[in-house]
Amino acid sequence: MATRTDEQPSVPHAADSHDLIRVHGARVNNLKDVSVELPKRRLTVFTGVSGSGKSSLVFDTIAAESQRLINETYSAFIQGFMPTLARPEVDVLDGLTTAILVDQRRMGADPRSTVGTATDANAMLRILFSRLGQPHIGSPQAFSFNVASISGAGAVTLERGGKTVKERRDFNITGGMCPRCEGRGSVTDFDLSQLYDDGKSLNEGALTIPGYSVDGWYGRIFSGCGFFDPDKPIREFTKKELHDLLHKEPTKIKVDNVNLTYEGLIPKIQKSFLSKDVDALQPHVRAFVERAVTFTACPDCDGTRLSEAARSSKIKGLNIADACAMQITDLAEWVRGLDEPSVAPLLGKLLHALDSFVEIGLGYLSLERPAGTLSGGEAQRVKMIRHLGSSLTDVTYVFDEPTIGLHPHDIQRMNRLLLRLRDKGNTVLVVEHKPEAIAIADHVVDLGPGAGTAGGTVCFEGTLDGLRASGTLTGRHLDDRAALKEKVRTPTGTLEIRGATANNLRDVDVDIPLGVLVVVTGVAGSGKSSLVHGSIPAGADVVSIDQGAIRGSRRSNPATYTGLLDPIRKAFAKANGVKPALFSANSEGACPGCNGAGVIYTDLAMMAGVATICEECEGRRFQASVLEYHLGGRDISEVLAMSVTEAAEFFGAGQARTPAAHAILGRLSDVGLGYLSLGQPLTTLSGGERQRLKLATHMAADGGVYVLDEPTTGLHLADVEQLLGLLDRLVDSGKSVIVIEHHQAVMAHADWIVDLGPGAGHDGGRIVFEGTPADLVAARSTLTGEHLAAYVGR
Repeated sequence: MATRTDEQPSVPHAADSHDLIRVHGARVNNLKDVSVELPKRRLTVFTGVSGSGKSSLVFDTIAAESQRLINETYSAFIQGFMPTLARPEVDVLDGLTTAILVDQRRMGADPRSTVGTATDANAMLRILFSRLGQPHIGSPQAFSFNVASISGAGAVTLERGGKTVKERRDFNITGGMCPRCEGRGSVTDFDLSQLYDDGKSLNEGALTIPGYSVDGWYGRIFSGCGFFDPDKPIREFTKKELHDLLHKEPTKIKVDNVNLTYEGLIPKIQKSFLSKDVDALQPHVRAFVERAVTFTACPDCDGTRLSEAARSSKIKGLNIADACAMQITDLAEWVRGLDEPSVAPLLGKLLHALDSFVEIGLGYLSLERPAGTLSGGEAQRVKMIRHLGSSLTDVTYVFDEPTIGLHPHDIQRMNRLLLRLRDKGNTVLVVEHKPEAIAIADHVVDLGPGAGTAGGTVCFEGTLDGLRASGTLTGRHLDDRAALKEKVRTPTGTLEIRGATANNLRDVDVDIPLGVLVVVTGVAGSGKSSLVHGSIPAGADVVSIDQGAIRGSRRSNPATYTGLLDPIRKAFAKANGVKPALFSANSEGACPGCNGAGVIYTDLAMMAGVATICEECEGRRFQASVLEYHLGGRDISEVLAMSVTEAAEFFGAGQARTPAAHAILGRLSDVGLGYLSLGQPLTTLSGGERQRLKLATHMAADGGVYVLDEPTTGLHLADVEQLLGLLDRLVDSGKSVIVIEHHQAVMAHADWIVDLGPGAGHDGGRIVFEGTPADLVAARSTLTGEHLAAYVGR
């Protein structure tokens, strides 16, 4: 027997001394030589105004370097398939552990991606049905709506023993895809009157599809194809001619000795317009698609995406489509009732995944819900699911505002999950603005003091009590509580919603007052978005600003996104007597050395690519000859380097006075983006900045009703006051503002509240309160009422 002494060694083991993540001299984006020491196996919260550098420190420095070092452990062959990551600009990064990122990025909007396919729950269900389903129809892929059934036969040639041998082979794949809709669940119908004017001939411009003009490329193809007479009105076409115009398969033709491919209008539109996400199309193309195309549930599969065979196989009277359509809380109960020892490990794993959904507050979803329809907060929580039951310890979990889209009632549940991850021995780093989430931190890092170039330094590092006493912007606003309005505005009319049944709504009738600030609230999944986005009647003059991501490359910046560059280019062109295209770095004015990018990228295969500043234009992006043209003493590159505040002054008076540009800059200042530079790439903006940029762009729209979806997302406590001022100004200018929101400060500031609930999914979908915030607090009849009363201290 080995004996053991209880004497503790006086010196700790060397391996136990690495209990800090040390960052020294971080200079990513706007960080100014930031140095911090973060305790491991603790929960650290990063706070600061939107754009102060939180994401640059947490995601672009700590998490990015951890991922890069892990990728380097793989062979060069495998690294060739992975995204290449450059080492962040930082002097020392010490004590890193494996980082697992759970960010706010929306899930892909591909129609084939659902909650089930994104979380592996579908994969387990398919195996379950392939083992237990009756009648047995095949392997798990026979239940997948992304796998088509294929069969084929033919001769194959093999080299065997020095001889060439021919053999006959056949193959058969049984997939679960519905053949009619190809696994998409919906089919498209075309309104032909929106495609062409049948009283005109093609040469007279009968086609009304964007981009299909007579004198363009398509006009040449239609007039020279020979399948019909381009001078004959379409209503006089024979059946065959009309079929060739609309449905003909791709056919090789020759026009003016040029080889071309002719294809019917409908397959052409399906490939060019309908294969993309509708929201990503240009506005005039999207308007055409919404006018000309109707999406209806596939009549063959009733929108389930699955073939008849896949729907015929059942377990206890349920097929896989029924299981995916059930609310996850109900599906978990059904799985619990399956007692089958032969698949016990599979049932255990599936049940754990479904219970994780319920635990994280997403039990109201169904597995068939398209992933692209989830809000930012829901998408982030779906990504959390795979980490909840993990046995890994000493891992760094990085969260980006995990409380987004959560009702105050649900934030407590999220806090418990974060603490559970910490208590298992993990380091948890959280970027957060909500005081309820900051309250659970073991360590707080406050960045600022301002945003953009005015931020990027550590204002405070320490405990929560230390932050309160520190006098920083976050410390001062941490205990802020908005008071209930003394006097509410009087509505000027009402917007009637009758019999709303979208998603989980239960035949809801509600009158939304106009000319005031209305807040629609309720727990996550109670039906707020379904009511506001899905049920407002068409033609109600609505401008909707949702949480969808801004699409933009390195070449996009606030000036191009808001349309500000157009009046600036025209002003430069007019002042110098040249054409506007010269003042665009994406057009004729681009530096030939870097094509207007300002930097030259060198791809080094599996190693991180190198970006060097273009020597020809020195990063200015324009040709030298363009920079000789001036407006008010500045060239175009100097104007793009200005901040919004500087530019507003520059274009507001004097020789450079441009009212159109000044109006757009005024809107950017109104939403608190005065510090942004006009030429800053969109890819470097934080989530809160992108949301406000979108808001500024839509403020110019003509609609009378503004619908905002959680505008406080990514906003610091101090910025919420500015947002409330902006909402007030919109209402006072005669607009009606409807806000979907969980932030109590916005609720307290409302003139009217519509509260949905009482729960989520099929436990919600009803109006549980309508009235003023004061009445809601006095009644305390709902979860929202209780939390709002606690917030305002009543």
